[in-house]
Amino acid sequence: MDQAEQLRILKAGHQQTKPLARVITVTSGKGGVGKSNTSINLAIQFRKMGKRVIILDADFGLANIEIMFGAVPRHNLCDLIYQGKSIKDIITWGPMDVGFISGGSGIAGMSNLSRDYLSYIIQNLSKLDSMTDIIIVDTGAGISDAVLEFLVASGEILLVTTPEPTSITDSYSLVKALYRHPRFDADATKVKLVANRVTKEAEGQTLFTKLNAVIERYLKVPMIYLGCVPEDGQLSKSVMQQVPVSLHSPGAKSTMAYERIAAKLLDKEEAERQPKRGMAAFFSHIITGRR
Repeated sequence: MDQAEQLRILKAGHQQTKPLARVITVTSGKGGVGKSNTSINLAIQFRKMGKRVIILDADFGLANIEIMFGAVPRHNLCDLIYQGKSIKDIITWGPMDVGFISGGSGIAGMSNLSRDYLSYIIQNLSKLDSMTDIIIVDTGAGISDAVLEFLVASGEILLVTTPEPTSITDSYSLVKALYRHPRFDADATKVKLVANRVTKEAEGQTLFTKLNAVIERYLKVPMIYLGCVPEDGQLSKSVMQQVPVSLHSPGAKSTMAYERIAAKLLDKEEAERQPKRGMAAFFSHIITGRR
């Protein structure tokens, strides 16, 4: 039995005995389009709807989530992998009791670990499934191997883009690279678009229609439109004050937009259509792909 098979057995065992969290991966084709703001504000909205939420910051080298949270984590994923910290030790609790895990550079080195130690790591990570209802994975921006590995492992991807031509082009390039990845499963993955910084709702719908038409034509797999977030001065002010706009300005246009998008994601029919993979499956997929 090879290592990949042993990891699959371990993953299956956790799925049979534990509840599985819903893993939502948020990404973008380029930086600066509001990806991390989307992750944080959706997390806040999910909490308002009674869901337990943990964000995994997988944007290695940057600290966008912790800066926006106004909190500095004492530990990160590296400490779980290399320092023997427990999963509870590496969670920082932010506003509204949203959990946050800094990825550091820990995942990059997981492929060099022994089988027994990988089993230990995955067992610890799988504990997140019983601690939370939703795990939001905030990836880096662009088309790097690290970003693609997270996207391939995820069954639910939120693609954040803006009306800027470069953002639209980079979003298409990211989706194309994902769909052509040798381990991408189109039948088990849904890509959902959030149009950010639009001047009006019609602009968001037009953005989606144009981008989706190209993707359907050349990649044969349509996206799902979640909605749009308007350009909003209140959001800019909240970022400067390191407070999510959903808490800083509950009546802001952007806050209400995030509320609508979160409600759409938690719609009963939508949630039932989206299978839950859990963290053991998510990380097992990444590790086996690296070997």
